[in-house]
Amino acid sequence: MARSNPYNPEFREEAVRLALSTNKPISQTARELEINAETLRSWVRRHLRNTPSRSGDLTLDERARLKEQDRRIRELEMEVSFLKKAAAYFAKDPR
Repeated sequence: MARSNPYNPEFREEAVRLALSTNKPISQTARELEINAETLRSWVRRHLRNTPSRSGDLTLDERARLKEQDRRIRELEMEVSFLKKAAAYFAKDPR
């Protein structure tokens, strides 16, 4: 049975923003917000993993999509190469 989550997304975002914007340790920020420190720490980790830190960085989802697109491009290039070779072979065959 799934547990209901007592923290709404707005609260999580605000807690993460507060944890990242202050010089306080995450445990102190969590105490002030009356939540478990490990809970806040996991929210911060997830936020940092999914949010680009610099303008050129990619999120986790973007990196996964890029990797899949690169794989598909390699696959299509191999198919094109094979088809070129097959076309050249059959063009020579006078049957």
